[in-house]
Amino acid sequence: MAKTKQQIKRNKTNEKRRQLNKSFKSSTKTAIKAVFKAVEANDKEQAIKALNNANKKLDKAHAKGIYHRNYVANHKSKLAKMVNSL
Repeated sequence: MAKTKQQIKRNKTNEKRRQLNKSFKSSTKTAIKAVFKAVEANDKEQAIKALNNANKKLDKAHAKGIYHRNYVANHKSKLAKMVNSL
């Protein structure tokens, strides 16, 4: 257990950050699933909208340091390939 004031404060801020990152990851995964769902339904317009939203969330997650750049690049590429196949 932390004894110093500084470490107690760091533990609090780390927990807040962890909760925010968890929330953001969840919303990003939901956006990615929306693209999959639209592609399965063969709805190109909806898939394009969902793709734009997912790309925006992935870019923001990379900028915040939540995801590595290669993870983001791989997902954006995979999603774009799926939408373009429609």
